[in-house]
Amino acid sequence: SGGVGGRGVTSIASHFPGSGARSPFDRQLKRKQKNWAALQPEPAKYDYLREEVGGRVADRVFDITRTFSLALDVGCGSGYIAQYLNKETVEKLFQVDMAENALKNTMETEIPTVSIVADEEFLPFKEDTFDLVVSSLSLHWVNDLPRAFREIHQVLKPDGVFIGAMFGGETLYELRCSLQLAELEREGGFSPHVSPFTDVTDLGHLLGRAGFNTLTVDTDEIQVNYPGMFEVMEDLQGMGESNCSWNRKPILHRETMLAAAAIYQEMYGSNDGSVPATFQIYYMIGWKFQESQARPAQKGSATVSFGDLAKINSLISREKK
Repeated sequence: SGGVGGRGVTSIASHFPGSGARSPFDRQLKRKQKNWAALQPEPAKYDYLREEVGGRVADRVFDITRTFSLALDVGCGSGYIAQYLNKETVEKLFQVDMAENALKNTMETEIPTVSIVADEEFLPFKEDTFDLVVSSLSLHWVNDLPRAFREIHQVLKPDGVFIGAMFGGETLYELRCSLQLAELEREGGFSPHVSPFTDVTDLGHLLGRAGFNTLTVDTDEIQVNYPGMFEVMEDLQGMGESNCSWNRKPILHRETMLAAAAIYQEMYGSNDGSVPATFQIYYMIGWKFQESQARPAQKGSATVSFGDLAKINSLISREKK
């Protein structure tokens, strides 16, 4: 381990699995992509999306009125959530990422932090360790999302909370559609160029199966305008978000790429010549069970009917008189 900006970076001998029937992503390639992106001359140039979503995750942490003694950021990158937190909310933070170069670029924060290189699917912590686990725009690259959720649930203390964000199924639909139409036109078929994403209807089920309760799942969209399709792809590469699916097509022909750019512009272009790229974000909150937690009342135990709610104002007025 070495000192980085006053923080130690510890490397864990993590298990980075290879290909297989149940492994859609090449994790070694994703690690290389993220490490490459972190070494670019201006890596912060591509951080705008991660910083925006990291801030929104931090807002959800602040909504919970308690101080978390020990927290974990899974797939932290350069600390997109930590930069918004303070020591009144989180007293100590462990930051985990599979890319060591990303951890060397972590942003300054007033919270004492420990940085560890480890795979999000194989968290190197004991059961019941953390009061809070957060994650932003990292879990969409894990091969086994149910396992990742179980790992997070396991390292949480009872009455601990997980707050996460990940890309949703409508992310980059403009790019995906343009590339597919161009390949059909020029090559008579198409291969996936944008990785698959989890559907929002599956998230609650997966979190529940992992053991979380009192679940909240909501979705949001962020639209970013670019000069053209090639700038979209350049920024994705700079973010470390290039496709790493095992069944990806290794080469994109120049003619197909030009056709895709023209289709993108024709189908989605604005009057000013720019094109949009849509990023759908799923936000999730789940708690680890503890006996003292508040629970919903049993069905049929209500003492007031919804039909009586309209009478509340008149009852209040009568009481005042």
